[in-house]
Formats: sequence, structure tokens, C-alpha cells
Amino acid sequence: MKIYETKDIRNIALIGGAKSGKTTLAEDMLFEGGVINRRGSVDDKNTVSDYRPIEIERQNSISSTVLYAEFNGKKINIIDTPGFDDFIGEIDAALRVVDAAVMTVNAQNGVEVGTEIAWRYATKYKTPIIFTVNHLEHENSNFDETIRQLKTQFKGSLSVCQYPVNPGLGFNAVIDLLKMKMFKFSEGDKKPELVDIPDSEKSKAEELQGAMIEDLASSDESLMEIFFENGTLTEDEMKQALKVGLRDRELFPVFCINAKQNWGVCRVMEFISNNAPAPNEMPPAKTTEGKELKYDINEPTSALVFKSTIESHLGEISFFKVYNGEVAEGMDLINANNSTKERISQLFVMAGKNREKVSKITSGDIGAAVKLKNTHTNNTLNSPKVSDDIIEPIVFPAPKYRVAVGAKNLADEEKLNVILQTMHKMDQTLTVEYSKELKQLILGGQGELHLNIIKWQIENLEKILMEFYAPKIPYRETITRSAKATYRHKKQSGGAGQFGEVYMMIEPYTEGMEYTKEFPIRGTDEIELEWGGKLIMKNSIVGGAIDARFLPAILKGVMEKMEEGPLTGSYARDIVFYVYDGKMHPVDSNEISFKLAGRHAFKEAFKNAGPQILEPIYDVEVLVPEDRMGDVMTDLQGRRAIIMGMGAEGNYQKINAKVPLAEMNKYSTALSSLTSGRAMYSMKFAEYSNVPNDVQQQLLKEYEASQNEED
Repeated sequence: MKIYETKDIRNIALIGGAKSGKTTLAEDMLFEGGVINRRGSVDDKNTVSDYRPIEIERQNSISSTVLYAEFNGKKINIIDTPGFDDFIGEIDAALRVVDAAVMTVNAQNGVEVGTEIAWRYATKYKTPIIFTVNHLEHENSNFDETIRQLKTQFKGSLSVCQYPVNPGLGFNAVIDLLKMKMFKFSEGDKKPELVDIPDSEKSKAEELQGAMIEDLASSDESLMEIFFENGTLTEDEMKQALKVGLRDRELFPVFCINAKQNWGVCRVMEFISNNAPAPNEMPPAKTTEGKELKYDINEPTSALVFKSTIESHLGEISFFKVYNGEVAEGMDLINANNSTKERISQLFVMAGKNREKVSKITSGDIGAAVKLKNTHTNNTLNSPKVSDDIIEPIVFPAPKYRVAVGAKNLADEEKLNVILQTMHKMDQTLTVEYSKELKQLILGGQGELHLNIIKWQIENLEKILMEFYAPKIPYRETITRSAKATYRHKKQSGGAGQFGEVYMMIEPYTEGMEYTKEFPIRGTDEIELEWGGKLIMKNSIVGGAIDARFLPAILKGVMEKMEEGPLTGSYARDIVFYVYDGKMHPVDSNEISFKLAGRHAFKEAFKNAGPQILEPIYDVEVLVPEDRMGDVMTDLQGRRAIIMGMGAEGNYQKINAKVPLAEMNKYSTALSSLTSGRAMYSMKFAEYSNVPNDVQQQLLKEYEASQNEED
């Protein structure tokens, strides 16, 4: 393959709803670009893009696939993305590195959930969009209704560049309003026939072209002047307006295709090669320090790894986009995130699992390297001259769905954990964390489907059977008032015995509080607890009742009970305790005696100090269609949510609420069911708050029952 200059590179993502035809469109583009000589199909399970076992079985994309085609002297890098929200991380990463997107829309269904989701993320990255209306050959296709929905839903200036002459079962022709010609298609992979517009369509074509020209002219002041002067625009002026309007997201061109028959795809690729922005025509990427990367071949190399995957017989593949300079075989680069050196031994351009070896990848281009030792998704690779520059990373969405996970065979636990950690490197929307507090391995993802796919892959490809469990909730325990307790630890069993007696008072800790004046303060130990909150010990011993050397042992005993709270075994927090008296034995007193005495005194005082269980509260933001607001609000209130506010965001209503984590189990599934998949939500930790009394009593009963079972 020749080395392409930045101006001759086009980076696009194929986005849209599931079953809208993205993978079939990708197959057509590879065929038109000469990468393959025969088109596969999703039904026959032999497409270049959906080649992974799970995708072949489900006949759906679950991971993005990096592809390429050469067309009209341009290299078009193509990233085929999934259509489900559960795999939004794949769409997120793709849109971060491309310069335009092709949105496929199913003419039978119009604007679908996947269309809305893809639009939101394209808007986030300000990605130019070209619409392709697909499935026009189906009986239920409705082009006019699809256009109406697009205009209503997205409020953008749609430029209808083509319309179908006869959508439905007989579909075989489109009118091109830029060329003012008709494309007539025939079966097979024959080139379409370009003919004059029939008399029966001329008036409609002229009317639609007039509307398109007005839209184009309104996007540019100089063109508006030309339009007022001449009453129209030339084809070249229309092309220029489309190029600028597309780049600036002021215009969204619409084309017609039948991806299954490869009808209209060549025209779309022609438009992409001529009108889609090159990388250096888009706003430059930035480093975390604000430095702009302008795709300058003469600058030191900087590249971002936006995707990692593992292929059998090849190992880990790192997909990257070059933002400055070039990446060449044999080059030594520095991973700016961990300061390690990477040797680029082999470079490829990829088309699914197929690869072509190349000598270098230049600015603006996308390539792949294999077997990098310490480089994964979101890492920056630099020339040693700019080794500290880190390209702004992709911000992946936080997990929305959590499960506890374990291997059915205990002997596989360690292997399972290693596999999950490796999968996290490939998919950063998947989180894996062993909770020492909950004693569970917690898996986080974007939804139930996301984690079920992970389970399928591990069980079918790695041959490890695994189970999902409801995750425990990381409650906290604290107190609401002061209380005193005394505990004497005494043990005699021949020889040296054990003796320690501790008098203790505890009280709630609050920021800026005034400590009790009941006892003198001779020393303070303040501990910032790793699980949040504080533990403060006040030494109030007078007259040497307890030797100072035993105070650390008392603190250690209290800390042990803080790590396993008296109510439910959860972490305790925000407590001040005073050791104000006690007794020692000249022979039998030792550290273990005072550790146990301190532990038990604290436990007794805790139970009498108005103990309170705290639960984690999350800020939840839900974007929901207006017609489903009532159902979603009712469901949230049933989850003990406190609604903090509501407002409009685009075509959606936004609900902000505080919701206990305990009530969010499987919320993504419930929300999808309530809104037919049209709503989205995000959540982040807000605070710990008191659980209601009835919930606390239930938790106490459950903990007591579990302790009895263990006994």
C-alpha cells in the first residue's frame, strides 16, 4: 500500500442503530475499495467486520472493527461500530479519532434508539455526519417519513442530496440532486446506469434541489449573495457549500442506499472522498497541557492508542491514530503514561482480521502495531523529543450495571481474575475490582447485555464456567450520641496471664466540632480512614492508670472493630473515642490484653451510642423522552429517589435525582423496559446518608441471621 499524505486521508465511523445495515455497508465499501473481491453477508456469517465468534453467533456487532479502503486516490479508514448502548465505549472511542461519521438509518423504522444514541455521541465530539437511508427495497420503507423524523428529532439542517424514485419492493433508482441525474441500479455488482431524470420526476427534483440550494446558500454569506444574484448555485458551488457545511456541522447530507445489493454505496464513497474533511481540516487535538497537535509531519511523533484487542496467533493489537509526525517500523517510542520504551517492530493496516503490512503510518492516519509490551487503550506514544506530552484521553462512561462474579470451580478463581483484568485493558467500560470490604469480585459494565456477552466469551472461549451474584452494598456504620463502656479482659491459664481494663467514652465526629470538656486531653491520634471519614483517639488518662505504651494497642483493637462494624460488619466511620481510665497488672498486662479490652469496650459503647447504618447515595441523571417521563418518575420514586430537579436537554427531558445504590440493582434493564430502550442514564457517587429505620431493622435482622448460619 502507498503512503498517503494527510490531505488524502479520510477517517469515518459507521454509526446507527442495530440492524440498520452498518456492517453490510462496510462490506460494500471494502468491495468498492478493492480490499475484497467478493462481498459477504451478515446472514451468511462471513463479513469482514463481524468476524468474532460471538458476533457470528448473534449476527450483531459487539465490538468496533477497524477497516480501510482506497478510493479515488484517497485512503478511507472505516470504523464499524455496534448499535447497542451496552457497547457505547466502542462508539465513544471511534468518534474520538474519526473526522466524520456515516449514520445509517433504517427506512422501515425511521429514527430508532440506536440512531438517537449515536447522534448524542457524535454531538459530544462535534463530529460531522452524513446520513445514509438504507433498506429502501423493503415493502414497509418510508423515505419521506424518515426524513421528517430526522428533521424533527435532530433539529439540524438536513440537505437531501438524493431521493428514491420508487421505494419499496420495486426500488431500483434514485434521483441525485447534486448531479441532477438518475442512478438506475440492476442486480449483482454491476455499476449503476447514470441517466437523465424522467419527465415524471423533473418537477419534484427541481423543487427539492431548490430547497437544498437554499439550505446550502444559507450556510455561507458569500454563497447567499451569489444565490440572491443568480437564483441558484453551480454544482461546484454546491459541493463547496456541502464541504464547509458538513465540516462545521451546519449541514447533514442525506444519501440513499440499498446496502444488501451494494446500490448507491459507490456514490457515498465518492462524496466522502471529495467532501468529508481530512484530519488537518478539523480542529486539532490537544494534550492534557493544552498543546495543539495539528497533524504536522515535521513535528515529533505523537499518537493515541484508541483501541486494543487480542487476536489468536497474533497477540495484542494496538490501534492508534497519529496526530503529529509519523510512526515507522523499527522506531522507538515512549509511552508517556508510564514512561516505558516501545519498539515498533511491525506495522499494519487492518481490515477486520485481515492485515496488510506497511512501512509507516503518517499524520492523520490510523494503523496498528502488535505485541507492544506496556501500552494499552488510552496511552500516548511519543517521540523521545516530546516524551511527556499526553494526548487528552478518551473519557469512557462509568459503569451503570454491577454484578458480583465468581468461578463455579474455585480452582479457576485466579485464572478468571487474570482474564477479566485482560478484558478490562481491551474494554475500558468494563471494570474489575475485588472489594476487600464486600469480599466479592465486582464486575461493572454498561448493561446486562454487556456483562452477559463477557460471560459468554469466558465460558465459550476460555472454558471457565462462572456465576453472577447480586453485589453487596458497601454500607457504613456510625453513632449519633455519646456513650460510655468499661471492659476488663482477664485470662489465667497457667504461667503468665492476661489482664487489661479500659474505660472508654465515644461520641460522633463532625468537622469543626468542640470536644467534650469532661476529660483532660493529654494526646490525640487522628486517622483518615481509607473508606472515608475519621477515627480520633483522645488520651485522657490521669495518674498513670494505663501505661502510655499500651495506648497503641487499644487503638489497634478499636480499628479492628471499625473494619468490621458491630451492626452489620460494615466499615464504621466518624467516631471520637476517649480512653479516660483503666487498670493494669504489674505482671499480666500486655499489648494483646489491652487490644482486646479496647476492642470490646468500643463494641459495647457503640451499641449504646444510637448506632446508625449509612448507605451510599448516588447522583443519577436520566435523559428520557417526554412521553415516558411519568413512568420513569414513578419508578424512581419507588426506588426511594429524591428528585432534585428536571429540565429539557435537546429533545429529551432530564431528571436529576439522588438514589440509594441499594435500589439501583438492574436499573439499566428496568429503564430500558420502561422506555423501549430510548432513555439513557448516568450515575456517580454523591454521599453517605442515614438509611430509614425500617431498612435498618431489616439489615440488622439479615446480618444476625447470617451470623447464626455461620455459627
